[in-house]
Amino acid sequence: MSRSRERLFTLLQGFATVAVAVALVLPMSASAATKKAAKARKVPSVLVKKGEVKLTSSKKGRSGSVALASRRTNAKASRLAKAEDGRSSRRGVLSKRQEARAASRLAATKNNRAERAPLQLVSHQPSVASGSSELRSSFGERQGLRSSGDPLELNSSVALVVDQQTNEVLFSKNEAAVLPIASLTKLMTGLVVTDANLPMDELITITTDDIDTVKGSRSRLAVGTTLTRREMMHLALMSSENRAAHALGRTYPGGLDQFVRLMNAKAREIGMRDTRYVEPTGLSSSNQSSARDLATLVSVAYQRPILRSLTTSPSHQLDLGNRTLEFRNSNGLIRNPEWEIGLQKTGYITEAGRCLVMQARVAGRQLIMVFLDAAGKLGRAQDAERVRRWVETQAVHAGVSGRPQG
Repeated sequence: MSRSRERLFTLLQGFATVAVAVALVLPMSASAATKKAAKARKVPSVLVKKGEVKLTSSKKGRSGSVALASRRTNAKASRLAKAEDGRSSRRGVLSKRQEARAASRLAATKNNRAERAPLQLVSHQPSVASGSSELRSSFGERQGLRSSGDPLELNSSVALVVDQQTNEVLFSKNEAAVLPIASLTKLMTGLVVTDANLPMDELITITTDDIDTVKGSRSRLAVGTTLTRREMMHLALMSSENRAAHALGRTYPGGLDQFVRLMNAKAREIGMRDTRYVEPTGLSSSNQSSARDLATLVSVAYQRPILRSLTTSPSHQLDLGNRTLEFRNSNGLIRNPEWEIGLQKTGYITEAGRCLVMQARVAGRQLIMVFLDAAGKLGRAQDAERVRRWVETQAVHAGVSGRPQG
């Protein structure tokens, strides 16, 4: 019995050992098999870049698994794309808000500047649509005067040359046309101030009322600058200083309105029938005249020694204490030794073109020259030179010396 039990025990022990071995081997095999099966049906990996799906595995595996992975990948790519669009949209909204705030701040700044800007002259220019070519053309050009020819082929739409002593008209072109005269206006301003016999050493201060709000022209005379009336006249007539001219009218006894009334009264008094003034600088295109009237004005102004002296001064230095400013004559012919000019005045605004009036001695004759609406920056000076050479040539043909005398 004991031997039978021992055999049975040994047999059972053997079975137990086999069972343990089987238990250890089967999970390992199952795991390997599972891994092999998983490898066989491996799902391709994907790269998602800005919503684009790309397969990178060379093995497609089962079609169902690939399709499922593709749908999941596309969904993920779609979510990423929507998220990116959302961020772009938010950035766009933010950018628009920033632009709106910037525009609002700019508009507020412009409004504040406009409120602080001084009011001065009311523009009497004709109403013209913004961007129209008429904004960049003169009245003479609009009226077709620049297309009219003449024997001297002048740049000016209007020209008149008169012998000051005999009143003989030597040359004429559209002399009756009434056009804006720009800063030729200042010659009448100087005449009214001169004939009023006001003290020339009286001090006048530039104020904000003298700032040009019609054309926005600049000035070297800062607000607060104090000069004598004579100095203001000098700068207005020689270098066409707008603030100086306006200050002369503003400080006239009775004020600016009274001064403008006297300008028009003086024009009627000396026989200027086609002339009208609305302010003393010439910035308004409503200051208008004809070549015949302007020749009359030059003849009368020439009789005032102070106007002859101030208009023909080549330059003037102004001592302002902490600095010195030099003003030059706006008419370059003054510095030309071939010219003998007794009185002159230049003018320019877009509506008037380039303008010039002069009294000059040419070929032994005292001549008055008027040029209105000249095209080009040098057009009026070129016209004056052509007239001078023409008059000298006529004098030679008549047996008279062709060079200025006296």
